[in-house]
Parts: sequence; structure tokens; C-alpha cells
Amino acid sequence: MTTTPAQRAAPGTRTRRARLPWQRVPIWALMLLACVLSVVPFYLMFVWASHPSAEVFTFPPHLWFGDAFASNWQGLMQVTDGQAPRQFWNSLYIALVSTLTTLFFCSLAGYAFAMYDFRGKAALFAFILGTMLIPPLVMDIPSFLVMNNVLGWVGEPRALWVPGMANAFGIFLMRQYIMSALPRELIEAARMDGATEFGIYRQVVLPLIRPILATLGVVTFVGAWNNFKGALIMKLSEPDTMTLPLSLRRLGGGATNVNVDWGAIMMLVVITVIPLLIVFLLASRQVISGLTSGAVKD
Repeated sequence: MTTTPAQRAAPGTRTRRARLPWQRVPIWALMLLACVLSVVPFYLMFVWASHPSAEVFTFPPHLWFGDAFASNWQGLMQVTDGQAPRQFWNSLYIALVSTLTTLFFCSLAGYAFAMYDFRGKAALFAFILGTMLIPPLVMDIPSFLVMNNVLGWVGEPRALWVPGMANAFGIFLMRQYIMSALPRELIEAARMDGATEFGIYRQVVLPLIRPILATLGVVTFVGAWNNFKGALIMKLSEPDTMTLPLSLRRLGGGATNVNVDWGAIMMLVVITVIPLLIVFLLASRQVISGLTSGAVKD
């Protein structure tokens, strides 16, 4: 009885397949190491927030939770004059409004550039892309002068979220995704069915671009939440307007670090990080889908 080449190759194939998992052990080990290095700092941050200030930097470090959560919270309220909840709300308000307005205006502009033909479209889009070449540091002084001398918004939260409502990066990201994900025939079919232009945007476009909306939303939220420089330049340093990044810097004692309540600081760090973790966990699946869209050819 003769055997085919496929049958003769079968034992070797089984051997190679049996060895395949062992060849992946180094990759699994590297992935596990990367996960540990990513998670351990967050874990230690929560652990140290539960220990008294004098024990935060002890050696060897504490690896399990203590019982000083309540005292550190009281210390935080004391060093912030009871303004910690207000500072949290200020940061949350700026981040949420920045995210919602950016998603709305950038998706509208990206949809217009992707699906509409109008005079000067190429030149206008090139101008928008050109603004991305300007270093953000160069715009700090002009932005302050406009907000202070023209609009009079210095010291108000809207000075942070209004300028970024239609930023070039968001428009470019939305345009590229819509061009690759939405066929023009779908838009034309909606028009033939009698849908209005804004109805097409709301009922057809938005449901189909949720992955990129989540991606841009997370990037915008994190950037607005951590915006220390912008809040400092726009003078959001009053008790009723201060944000968490400014508060963390103030509690850190500036460059001297003298008489610092590290327990209170670690508690404030935990409060600052929790919303970021929640946002990423809620949007992680959509973010991964948006980042990998187009990477695999059907």
C-alpha cells in the first residue's frame, strides 16, 4: 500500500505542532513581565494610599493594604481646605465637556471632508493639517493673550475646552476612518429614502464610527484630565476653579518638598487615576477595534 506525500509528512507535522507551544514560552514570559511592570505601579499606589504618611517610603515597601484610608482622606481634606471634591469636579467637568464637544465637532468636520465635495475642500484640509506642524509651545502666549485681552476668559474653565473643540488631529482621524469605513453608496441610499443630512449623520454615520469615536474620546479625555500646563497658563488656581493636576503640584511643595503629607498626596493620586482607569476599561474594546481597523485585509 502506497502512502501519499501528505500522509508521509503527517508525523513530522504533528511533532512540529507539539513543539509549537514550547516555542511560545519566551513570548508568554515577556508578555507576563510587561503586564506585571504595568500593573505593579498602580497596585503600589493604592497600597501606599492606605498607609500613614511616615510609612509611604519605608524600606522594604509595604506590599499589602493598611488601615489609614480614612486618616489619609481626612489629611487630604485638611491640606486642601475641603476643596478636594470641588477640584475633582472641576477636572471632570473640563474633561467631559472637552471630550463631548471634540467628538461632536470633529466627527461633523471629518464627515464633511470625507463625504462632501465643495469648493476649496483640498486647500482647507491642507491648511488644517498644516496647523498640526505648529509646536504647541509656540501657541501658549498667543492663546493666553486671546483669552485674556479679547475674550476675557482667563481664570474660567471654558478657556481650556473651547479652543480644542475642532482640533486638526481629531478632524484628520475622523476623515480617514470615515473614508475607509463608510461607502458613499450607503449615504446616497439614505438620501434617496428621504433622510435629512443631519439625520444621516446621526442615524447612519455615528453608529458606524463608534470605534474611532471611542479612540478619540479616550485620547481627548486623558489629555484634558491631565492638562497641567493649560490650567496653569489660564490661571485656574483659585479654590473654586483649581483642577487636580494643579492641586497635586501644590501639595507636592513645589521644588522644596518640605513638610509634605505623602499619605494625603497618595490619596489624591488615587482619586486622580480612578476616572482614567474607568474610562479605559469601559472603552477598551472599542479603542482596540478603532486602532486595528484596516490592519487586516478582508
